[in-house]
Amino acid sequence: MGFSGHLPDGERLHGDAAPLIDPFGRAVTYLRVSVTDRCDFRCVYCMSENMSFLPKKDILSLEELDRLCSAFVEKGVDRLRITGGEPLVRKNIMTLFRGLSRHLVSGQLKELTLTTNGSQLARHAAELADCGVRRVNVSVDTLDADKFHAITRWGHLDKVLEGIAAAKSAGLEVKLNAVALKDVNEHEIEHMIRWAHGEGHDLTLIETMPLGDIEGDRTDQYLPLSRVRADLMDKFTLVDIPYKTGGPARYVEVKETGGRLGFITPLTHNFCESCNRVRVTCTGTLYMCLGQEDAADLRAALRASEADDLLKLAIDEAISRKPKGHDFVIDRVRQAPSVKRHMSVTGG
Repeated sequence: MGFSGHLPDGERLHGDAAPLIDPFGRAVTYLRVSVTDRCDFRCVYCMSENMSFLPKKDILSLEELDRLCSAFVEKGVDRLRITGGEPLVRKNIMTLFRGLSRHLVSGQLKELTLTTNGSQLARHAAELADCGVRRVNVSVDTLDADKFHAITRWGHLDKVLEGIAAAKSAGLEVKLNAVALKDVNEHEIEHMIRWAHGEGHDLTLIETMPLGDIEGDRTDQYLPLSRVRADLMDKFTLVDIPYKTGGPARYVEVKETGGRLGFITPLTHNFCESCNRVRVTCTGTLYMCLGQEDAADLRAALRASEADDLLKLAIDEAISRKPKGHDFVIDRVRQAPSVKRHMSVTGG
């Protein structure tokens, strides 16, 4: 069924494809796609320092990634986030952004966004904006250069700040993400809020997640955001607001700065009841839940046929198995990760 022209009342048409509705009646409209498991950082809460990465033959080509994303768009996904590893280290990655931008032009896609560590952002910010990207998430856990290098093992804060400045200059909205880490950055969160809001950026705080072997005890890192929020309320007036970006963050307005502060709390207060998201890895594995191991192989369907019929059937079957919620736990008894795969494998 083809269509040309405009739909009334902002409705969109996705060919003959049925929308993606999971067993609990939630519409899946947000896809996060990892384009590589490789990263130029080795953050202590995310990776081991000596990582083994996937062979090239296992990784979806840029053309396959475009096909896969486009199939989801045709199935009703209207928010698409490109992740990694670090997506901007993928060779010729801007070709993918350029291709996917056609869905923004058609109106089928509301938003094409990116999560990055910022190391390569200065080089790509202007072209990302030209491709229709309007918003990027940049991970910055501290504004102390020495501490930043210690957390990321390989990263340099000045390069990331240069990337953030380039994004702002290119007209991109920047949201900063910081993982709250006990005895590492918990005492500078107030400073980070004031700096971020002073620069015109939202800041979102994230609880560390039990994903992958990181050569350490996560209970030594885990800082519950319920405690962080209570401490911040001694310094700021935090007002709950209904602002949403399509992801799991719950936002407050910080009255003293006028900026927005988000909280992503998979452990202290999970966000599963309204989950509209699925993730695809760079190998084409679809995870219906970040905190569950159940997955579907979309790569086989992609490579079995040049048509997308098998791919769309595989997507439908997988969404029919999307669980109600995750099983994240961090405690002294269960020191093994809840999920063995690293965050860089699933996609940030």
